[in-house]
Parts: sequence; C-alpha cells; structure tokens
Amino acid sequence: MAKKDLRFNSLVVHGAGFKDQYNSANVPIYQTSTFAFEDADYGAKCFSGEVDGYIYTRLGNPTITALEKTVAALEGGYGSIATSSGMAAVTTIYMALLEKGAHIVSTDAVYGPSRGVMEEHFSRFGVESTYVDTSNIENIKNAIKPNTKVLFIETPSNPTMSITDLEKCSTIAKENGLIMVVDNTFSSPYLQNPIKYGADVVFHSMTKFLNGHADIVAGIIVAKEQNIYNKLKTMMINMGCNIDPHQSYLVLRGIKTLAIRIERAQENAMKIAEYLEKHPKIEWVKYPGLKSHPQYELAKKQMRGFGAMISFELKGGYEAGKILMNNVKVALLAVSLGGVETLIQHPASMTHSKMPRESRIKAGITDGLVRYSVGIEDVNDLIEDLEQALSKI
Repeated sequence: MAKKDLRFNSLVVHGAGFKDQYNSANVPIYQTSTFAFEDADYGAKCFSGEVDGYIYTRLGNPTITALEKTVAALEGGYGSIATSSGMAAVTTIYMALLEKGAHIVSTDAVYGPSRGVMEEHFSRFGVESTYVDTSNIENIKNAIKPNTKVLFIETPSNPTMSITDLEKCSTIAKENGLIMVVDNTFSSPYLQNPIKYGADVVFHSMTKFLNGHADIVAGIIVAKEQNIYNKLKTMMINMGCNIDPHQSYLVLRGIKTLAIRIERAQENAMKIAEYLEKHPKIEWVKYPGLKSHPQYELAKKQMRGFGAMISFELKGGYEAGKILMNNVKVALLAVSLGGVETLIQHPASMTHSKMPRESRIKAGITDGLVRYSVGIEDVNDLIEDLEQALSKI
C-alpha cells in the first residue's frame, strides 16, 4: 500500500513518505543552513528549478519537507508551507493574498493577534477589514464589499467556541470570487478538514495540537491548489519566516500521537463540560459536544469529534475569573492550548486584554469568560481541581 493511501491513524505514524540512504526509522534532523552541490551544473539546475534539489534551508530542507508533506496529506491539500510560528503563517497569508485597497471579512472572535495585526498594522498600508459573527451566514453576506478579497474563518472560534458552516462559507466565497482561509488550529486535521468543504487555504498553529507537547512554536499553511501554494511559498521565503529543522523533527514526533491524544482529551472534555454545565457558579458552557451548544448539529456534521476546548462564563465576571485563575492546582495557568497538559486562561485579562472592551464584548469575549484546554490527565483530578477552585469564588 502506498503511503498516500494510508488511513489517518497510519498516516500520522508513518508520514507521507520519507526515505534516506540509511533507511532511518525516523526522519533525521538535517541541521544545516546550506547544501553543497555536486558540481556547478547541478547547482545551476537547482536554482533554475530543473531539478528538485536543496539549496538553503530558508528555501527548503529535507526535515521540513517531510513535515510539510505529512500535514498536506492529513488536510487533503496540494502542498503546505511550514513557518516559524502560527502568527508567521497568518502574516504570510495576509501578505500573499491582500494588497492596498483590499478588504477582508473575518470571524469576530478570531485569535486576538490575527485580528490585532490586521487592525493595527495592515490597516496602515490600506487594507480594510470587517469582523462579524460568522456563525450567522447572513452577517458574512452583508459584510462583503466590491473590494473584498479574502474570507477568513476560525471554527471553532477562539475563545467563544462558535461554529461556522464551512460549506455555506465556501459557496459564498465562490459566488463572490473570494479566497477562503480557515484557521483549523482548534480542531486539528484529526477532527476537521476544511478543504473537504471548499476552503482554499487552511492553517494551524502547530504549537498546539499538531505538536501537542508545549515545547516548540511553529505554524503551517496548507493550500488546496498549486497556484495559491506558489504565492504563499514565495512570500514565506521572501519574509524568511521558515520553521527550523529541529522544530520540524519535534512536530513530526508529536504528530505520531495526534489521534490518541485528541481521543483521550476530548473524552475528558465531554465529562468536564457536563460537570460545569450543572455547577451553580457557572452561567453557561460552550462545548460543541453539548446539546445546549447553538451549533451542536453543525458540529456533528462537519467535525469528526468535538475536541478538547471548552469556554465557560463565571457568575461574578472579571473578578471571579481572576479568583479561579489564582486557585487552580492541576491545570496550568497559561496561554496556548492543545498539549497533553490542561491549561486554563482568562481572555479578558490575558490574551484579549489589548482588544477594546466594547469590541471584545461585541465578539462574545465577556469579562467572566474562561478558556479551558483539556489535557490527558485523569479526568477526576481535573474535576476535583475545578471544584476546589470554584469553591473560592
């Protein structure tokens, strides 16, 4: 059986196909900045593109290539571009697909820096942006203008856990000649494949679920077709924000356990969400696996599982959020998500603190909202930890 025909659980273990002259069981770390040519003619052919040889690690490296081919296969795309961080991936996408006078429509509760870099920096160069609740498709239709070029979706959204209908978004994008970009970080390729529903570009912060061990920072972009891939690859090379070989090796190692990590974490998440929903100090819980979630049926349709991310609102608002943060013992008070360890954070005072309060509240990021990334610990320890911390409020 060819590697490309492997099912998901086999593909994460064996990768998209890599073989060196020593038949190494794992992809080696090619920790080199440059590659020597056999002779001048071969070097010339590498630069002209006549042969697919390696020149310089910013342009390509065997360890990086192995990672890129694996993630492209997991997402069902033409090819992928690994970057030095998730925000390097976001910036590469913006730089490659937008220009002065262009307009982007995006999910309002998108990852804070994805919105911040657009509103604070790309706006200085004449790029316009509109942020709406994309779980309501009519909002997207109403936001599109003649100069709109990109539809930028995050689903589930960070940190409100709203679900956007990818298939309907794809229809709108095609009708309006837009490039549809999806941040798939919260789901990972194991739970959701946006290209299957019509997305043109998918990206991840590989710092999160793909790596899964809180020991690297990296991003990756997957393009559905070659022409967009070429634009993105050229931009990444010119900006110089490539991932390094050692980080690539660590992500490849992490990907091998992606499926079993997520299975355990989302099993824990379901039990914790059910516990929180019944707690008297919790106003509401947003977890796609709960029937109370407004897009529960949509989540069942476009996701293969409900994931490991939970958001919930504390009765008591901002101060209650701080008290909870200061009293958890098992969960780590830290930003990021998707690792084997459970993390908790308070967006209003942490990740979204720089967002104007009016915009934050409008996006559903309320004062008492808590984001909880469930790990693979014993679920009873996690519930007991929440119980004792909530008792302090």
